[in-house]
Amino acid sequence: MDRASFNTFCAAMPATSHVVQWGNADVWKVGPKVFAICGWADGRDAFTFKVSEIAYEVLQEQPGVRPAPYLASRGMKWLQHYDAPGLSDIELRRHIEISYDLVAAGLSKKKRRELNIPELRHT
Repeated sequence: MDRASFNTFCAAMPATSHVVQWGNADVWKVGPKVFAICGWADGRDAFTFKVSEIAYEVLQEQPGVRPAPYLASRGMKWLQHYDAPGLSDIELRRHIEISYDLVAAGLSKKKRRELNIPELRHT
């Protein structure tokens, strides 16, 4: 996945917004909360997303995937796909969808209704 594909994919999700911050990173939010980030790692695009505790333990062992700098060091369960072989595009999209659902699930039911967020798929 490249940065343009990442941005197109995230933009298609309900109630998302995009900001550029943290050193020109593309930051995607559902409501007010971040669910995915694309920045750089050693000159390459790096994709950061929230995961479940089990996924955090399993996926960080995969070459090209690591605990997300800054976020994971603060005890948050976020990973970063930063190098090959990493995740396939299909796997990366699925994890971004799961991240969206995990973050959206943290919003109140009232806020999800206000934002017209449909039933969550992966919680």
